[in-house]
Amino acid sequence: MTDFTSVQNKVAIVTGASDGLGKAIAMCYAENGMKVIVSDINAEKGSKVVEEIKATGGEASFFQTDVSQEEDVRAMIDFAIETYGRLDGIVNNAGISAESRPTHEYSISEFDRLTSIDLKGVFLGMKFGIEAILKSKSPSGFVVNVASLAGLLGNSSMAIYTSAKHGVVGLTKSAALDYAPYNITVNAICPGTIKTSIWGDAPEEVIQQYAKLLSPNGRLGDPTEVAHLALFLASDLARYISGSAITVDAGSSAGKLTPTQWSHPEILE
Repeated sequence: MTDFTSVQNKVAIVTGASDGLGKAIAMCYAENGMKVIVSDINAEKGSKVVEEIKATGGEASFFQTDVSQEEDVRAMIDFAIETYGRLDGIVNNAGISAESRPTHEYSISEFDRLTSIDLKGVFLGMKFGIEAILKSKSPSGFVVNVASLAGLLGNSSMAIYTSAKHGVVGLTKSAALDYAPYNITVNAICPGTIKTSIWGDAPEEVIQQYAKLLSPNGRLGDPTEVAHLALFLASDLARYISGSAITVDAGSSAGKLTPTQWSHPEILE
């Protein structure tokens, strides 16, 4: 099999799907025949994503969710079952960032807020999502957790975000072992620097400067490049992949980029 027909009619939840990576994943899933529950705390933007999906012939429904709240996550799972009769997979993408500062300068409230969404929210999605996948007797269930390159590497001035994303990778690896006997794959995607709305109205020249600084290939990633990996992990092409934390970062995690002078640069001419 070399295509993605295996995902057709699978039912999947994507959290944090009103924008950025979550929207790209939800759109990609729907374009390939999956039934998608678009979940987000922002009802207006999330509903617009559903409208976009339906306008292109896809199938989707919106459910407003605060992933840090157990009651909301339970209700989201119940909605998926009530709407589509089953659940085959969940993408735990919802997350927030924090201002960059030294570790000791973060407040306790900042730590609690970020970890309640970025780590507890992923745990809740996994807990109740996997329960529903098991009850649905899905023959090819899957969980995709969107972590970060910060889930694999340390980052100065990003202690609480980095610790939460490391936690997501740990949850992923342990759960992969828990559910391998039941044919549920559990993987994490660790994006590098991606061009999403987090850049706001930053001038293009500023974005390009950061791209050259942060990415070995000199450009920011596109959300669809993350979405394509999420689609692969939802498909039967990836049934033997579980417990992995897969980077989408143009090689940023491979090591230190050292400037090198080529002996024969004419090869590029």
